[in-house]
Order: sequence, then structure tokens, then C-alpha cells
Amino acid sequence: MTGERFTVVYSIRGDEAAALEKARIICFEQTVELDDEVVTDPIIRDSIVGRIDRWTAVGEDRFEAQISYAVETSAGELTQLLNVIFGNTSIKAGIRVEHLELCESIFTKFPGPRFGIEGWRRILDHSEKPLLCTALKPMGKSVEEIAALAHRFALGGVDVIKDDHGLTDQPFCPFHPRVEACVAAVERANRQTGKNCIYVPNVTAPAPEVLERAHFARKSAAGGLLIAPGLNGFDTLRVLAEDAEIDLPIISHPALLGSMVTSKESGFSHAVLFGQLQRLAGADASVFPNYGGRFGFSREECASISESCRAAMGSYRSIFPTPGGGMSLERVPDMLELYGEDVMFLIGGALYARSPDLVDNARYFLSLVGR
Repeated sequence: MTGERFTVVYSIRGDEAAALEKARIICFEQTVELDDEVVTDPIIRDSIVGRIDRWTAVGEDRFEAQISYAVETSAGELTQLLNVIFGNTSIKAGIRVEHLELCESIFTKFPGPRFGIEGWRRILDHSEKPLLCTALKPMGKSVEEIAALAHRFALGGVDVIKDDHGLTDQPFCPFHPRVEACVAAVERANRQTGKNCIYVPNVTAPAPEVLERAHFARKSAAGGLLIAPGLNGFDTLRVLAEDAEIDLPIISHPALLGSMVTSKESGFSHAVLFGQLQRLAGADASVFPNYGGRFGFSREECASISESCRAAMGSYRSIFPTPGGGMSLERVPDMLELYGEDVMFLIGGALYARSPDLVDNARYFLSLVGR
């Protein structure tokens, strides 16, 4: 045992005595999974069981417990690290993970984002101003129709043209021909415009197929990868990010993660789930629902995600907060005020709805961010 520890900040509901008892139980539940009186070995009690390092009242019947764990409890595995952070305790009501304070050996073991904000800007040749992203939709279109959409968006100058997260390998638009067609369509538009737009396919898939699709995308000259870690797991995201042969920036999609943040009293804080965990697993951009859209995140919650994507976190690169989900073009000025320039705006439906001319719609989108 090295003595190195990492810390999880939990928000706990209840009167102080009940909340403190919950915190004490967390220490055992997240490590030895035995009752206090059963753990008699002093070495295990001192070195393995979690430790309450700070206890703070933060509101009426609400407390924060900073609980630290020996780094060895994580086994050097992301799956087990997440298990220690919130495994069994996630099943209990009234406990929420608010913040992570990781230690140096975790940053060394898990290198985090390969590209981050600087890498995206280098690839796309935009050293400033927000990046623009859109999604190819709706499900049901053929390969040829989806590729035609990609071509028009690239002609309009949208930086990142990604598959909608529901496009996988359906018989009407199978993965392999779609990737080849969309890459070709975007490259053709780039030759016409002199821009450097990229196509990002969705590699969310049955577990044995994720790597095959990612490597195929790389060989086909795709510009990045989209994956939903709520469906495929955060460790699958990590495997893609650390694969030197793939070497592509990764966009993380929030599908199936929503129930982890929609409660004020349970689950994860928005900043942890869409910021810290994404960077830990290696995402280079984190998609989340924008405030005022169709999903109900508040302005304050979105601001906390944006900050968490870009704040100092060991040696990790900052990543692009990527707000989306029912965003309107009219609200771009307000979003610029909140997010600043280091943001990737994801606008899908509004680009389709503005007019039938997708090229002009894309150019208008660009003009709203001063590009």
C-alpha cells in the first residue's frame, strides 16, 4: 500500500445523525461490503475501508462528506475505480456524487483525452471562435441521402458533421457503406470550399463490434468517432481513446445517462457525469442537453458542465463542452455569453427547419458566432 488516496465528495440528505451514519456506511459499502463489526482486521480497517476526511453542512438536512479511498482499491482498472466511487451506493436514495479529487497515479494510469480542445482546433484549423457541429438525420434515410446531407452541411462550413446517435447499422443505412459515402461527400465539399470539415461516424455498437467499426472508420479517413458510454460503457470509451492505431478525437453522447443526473438528491452532479468522468475515460468533446431546450437542464447546470470540461484536472487536457438538444439559432448569442469561445455548438433540428437550403442555413449558423 502506497498511502496514496483519491477523494469522492458525496452530498447526503437527512438530519445530521442520519446523514453521518450514511457516510459511515458508504466507507464500508464501497470497499469491503461488510458491516463495521465484522471487519476486525486492523490493516483492512486502516488501509482499505474508506475514510471520512471532512464533514460539512451545506444546507437544511443536506451535508457533504469527503471520503477518501486507497488508490489500490481501484486495482488500476477504470471499471473498478467507478465501482469504488459509486457502485453499490448508487442504489441508495439521498446520496449524490458531487465532485472527484483524483490522485496522480490515476492520472498516470488513465491518460484522459488524446486531443482535447487544442487537438480539435489543430485538426480543424480554427484557433479561436466556437466550433460548429450538426447531426445527420432522420433515421430512415438511405446511405445516399445521408451522404447528400453531409455534403451540403460541409459546403456550408459546419466543422463537425456527425451521425445522429441513433444511426448504427440499420439495413436501410448500414454502417460501412455509410462511412465511406459520408467521408467521400465531405472530402468533395472540402475540395470545393477549401475548408477542413470532418465526418464523425457513430461506433456505438454491440461490444465485439465497437473496435472493428472504429478501425474501419479510421481506415476510411473519418475525422473522429462518436460513442455513447451509457450504452457501451465508460471503459469502452477509454479503450478507443487509448488505441494509438485509431488516433481520432472522440465525441461522447449522453444517451442512457440522463437518469444519473435528473435527481437533485441521487446519482451524479452534472459536472461529474458530463465533465470529470468524460475526461477520465478519454472523451475529447462531451455532448449534453443545453438549457432552454427540450430536456430541462438549467443554465446553472450547463455552466457547471462547461466549467468541469475545461477546469484544471491533473494533467488532463480540457475538452469541448458540446451543448445540444433542441437548441435554437436565435439563442446562440445568449449561449456565447455563457460558454465563451471554447465550445462546440451542436445544432441539428434548427438547421433543418430554418429553410430547405441547408448550405445557407449552415452559413447563417457560422455568422452567428462571428465566422
